[in-house]
Amino acid sequence: MKNTYESPLASRYASDEMLYTFSPDKKFTTWRRLWIALARAEKELGLEITDEQIAEMEAHVDEIDYAFAAEMERKLRHDVMAHVHAFGKVCPKAMPIIHLGATSCYVGDNTDVIIMRDALLIVRRGLVNLIAKLAAFADRYKAVPTLGFTHFQPAQLTTVGKRATLWINELLMDLDELDYRIANLKLLGSKGTTGTQASFMELFEGDHEKIRRMEDMIAREMDFPNGVVPVSGQTYSRKVDAAIVSTLSGLAQSLGKFATDMRLLSHLKELEEPFEGNQIGSSAMPYKRNPMRCERICSLARYIMADAANPAMTSYNQWFERTLDDSANKRISIPEAFLAADAILRIANNVAGGIKVYEKVIHKHIMEELPFMATENIMMRAVKNGGNRQELHERIRVHSVAAGAVVKEQGLPNDLISRIAADPIFGLTEEEIRRELDPAKYVGRAPEQVTEFLADCVQPVLDKYADLIDEKQTDLKV
Repeated sequence: MKNTYESPLASRYASDEMLYTFSPDKKFTTWRRLWIALARAEKELGLEITDEQIAEMEAHVDEIDYAFAAEMERKLRHDVMAHVHAFGKVCPKAMPIIHLGATSCYVGDNTDVIIMRDALLIVRRGLVNLIAKLAAFADRYKAVPTLGFTHFQPAQLTTVGKRATLWINELLMDLDELDYRIANLKLLGSKGTTGTQASFMELFEGDHEKIRRMEDMIAREMDFPNGVVPVSGQTYSRKVDAAIVSTLSGLAQSLGKFATDMRLLSHLKELEEPFEGNQIGSSAMPYKRNPMRCERICSLARYIMADAANPAMTSYNQWFERTLDDSANKRISIPEAFLAADAILRIANNVAGGIKVYEKVIHKHIMEELPFMATENIMMRAVKNGGNRQELHERIRVHSVAAGAVVKEQGLPNDLISRIAADPIFGLTEEEIRRELDPAKYVGRAPEQVTEFLADCVQPVLDKYADLIDEKQTDLKV
């Protein structure tokens, strides 16, 4: 059907893996796994639940009758109870003990945490692969001089590879943030309607230790080594959502910076994102090679950064132990932040794996500016030949202003070297001066910085996550 709205994040941008992570199947099978974990823990701690009931639940985890659940939700006006009945329909023996002692947030909130954890793992894999691609690029071009820019005005030289390390450095900061979020996530556990676990006090006849053990058992079964949050109202703190989307916003900032630099370099015709043989850059101008992938990264990055305000505002507006004005917002803002983050990482991996470098254009731009940058070396050489430093400095200033006027006002090549060679105060031939125009002399420690950065900062990360690198990535949908 094409007569209803569809999210471009689903139809055009995000991966199948991330789409599944936020799918109804993932959500509601996780609800069922949580009900099983609760029942198993309650049984082991002495409640009258049988192995047969648990086995019945395990056998029907994936058997979800969505039509029946929708019918029950229309009748009951409650999504969790609708799915309790849908699960009970295929598990009649277990029906009496499904959701025993729990409130809706037991399945809703714990599932949200599990899904966000799994989504963060997908994001981390994409980020590690991107770092690996950019590291290879930085190493390959670590000694290729290029114009550095401050204020987007030509400045001292750097190298193509050194510039890439600036992108990587920010991505490593994002990886640290991701690692922290993943390592410190905790389940809500089973806290009850106001977080006091009063219903479980009734079920376990006031045995506090059994309630603590129940939560530990659920956390282990759901693979959360950090266990559950120590205290809560009915829900986990919505600051968790705000922190996680803020982390995704940080990643969007880094990828937006990378893509913006690529767009500017594309304008200069120095670097270019992959451009396929049959790709059309413009419907009107056949010669165009627009940086559409990087533009898409920037576009979606802005969306993520704006979206980060949603969970932040939700967090501050939670009343006491529970309010429901978070729910509708969470259903949209959290999944879409992850889908967009997944999308821009996939695009960035595509770009980083095929950056085209036009070294002759880069060299041409260097040589247009290098005479100005080489003036200090020229002046020092003239001083060694007996010249007066202060007099030489003034003559270079005069010649530089004149040469700049030739370039800007007449559109002619930079003639500074010819002017200096023709000035007897310098005592240098044009050939001697041009020997000072080797770009490699002006990149400082850039090549060594790249080597050291890759060895000291990047390689340990690539070693740590070696099992995540070079996994097959699906083609971009568009």
